[in-house]
Amino acid sequence: MMNNEALESYNYHLPQELIATNPISPKSSAKLLVYKRNTDEIIHSNFGEFFDFIPKDSLIVLNDTKVLKARIFGNKKSGGQIELLYHNALNYNTFKVQIKGKVKNGDEIIFANNLKAIIKECLDNGIRIVEFYKDSKILDENIILKILDEIGCMPLPPYIKRESDLSDETSYQSVFAKNLGAIAAPTASLHFDDNDFGKIKSLNHCFVTLHIGAGTFFGVESSNIKNHKMHTESFFISKDSKEKIDNSNEILCIGTTACRCIEFYARNKKTNGDCDIFINPFNKPIKTKYLLTNFHLPKSSLIMLVSAFIGREKTLKIYQNAINNKYRFYSYGDGMLIL
Repeated sequence: MMNNEALESYNYHLPQELIATNPISPKSSAKLLVYKRNTDEIIHSNFGEFFDFIPKDSLIVLNDTKVLKARIFGNKKSGGQIELLYHNALNYNTFKVQIKGKVKNGDEIIFANNLKAIIKECLDNGIRIVEFYKDSKILDENIILKILDEIGCMPLPPYIKRESDLSDETSYQSVFAKNLGAIAAPTASLHFDDNDFGKIKSLNHCFVTLHIGAGTFFGVESSNIKNHKMHTESFFISKDSKEKIDNSNEILCIGTTACRCIEFYARNKKTNGDCDIFINPFNKPIKTKYLLTNFHLPKSSLIMLVSAFIGREKTLKIYQNAINNKYRFYSYGDGMLIL
């Protein structure tokens, strides 16, 4: 018998054809599975009806992080091709990146616009510490972000088996994205268009910022999920948002990242820093009451977060229901509203 501690108990089979590789248009036509916990009821709807389901007096919390064009391609001096995924700055001029291709300490990688990276340290999981140069001048974070915007590509998740194109620069970015720093989108937010955002602004809402890192795609490796060490992501909550969050008992988080930010704050009252909270059936939400989210990978920390709201067995039953009804899964897929 499976239990909530076992990693394998969060597994399920997803037919390959249900992985969404492109966004649906119009956004309002995306499917929306609504689960009402008080009646154990599943409603099959679409995002055109989303606002009809929002509980009265709820505070809608959104993550306004903006996705970097974090993927760039270059070559070693020997000619070998390299793909680099920018993660974040460690200090003024040292950066954490992920590299596909064989490199060692001291290697130089040449990119467009005379950008050069020098490998300073090789860590696990393809993580590398680098310095960036242009015309022999070492570069800081502000300049790197500008160069990435010029030569970079949107960092689509690895399960989307295609290269990003110009349309992804809009599609893989929420309409309220503001603060640059993420290398993955808060995907529940992708369901809203400008008209929806206008409706949200007329309701009780606030923003938090949590810059999603590549760790969101790293699998849970511990056979017992209690031993999983969660990745860290930087976050910020403004004074106005803090006051709204403090004064609300009916919080609807748009996405797991907004939820993690709220739950981290609820436990330690910090409004900025590094968030490393792991929400799961053994660490349930204490502030977030409702959640809008997409359908997540098997054995991922995100499906465990959903299980913290409704239980592991119910989560897997609902996922099977979604599969039976041909819902589209993952970042560009359909959504689920937990009430």
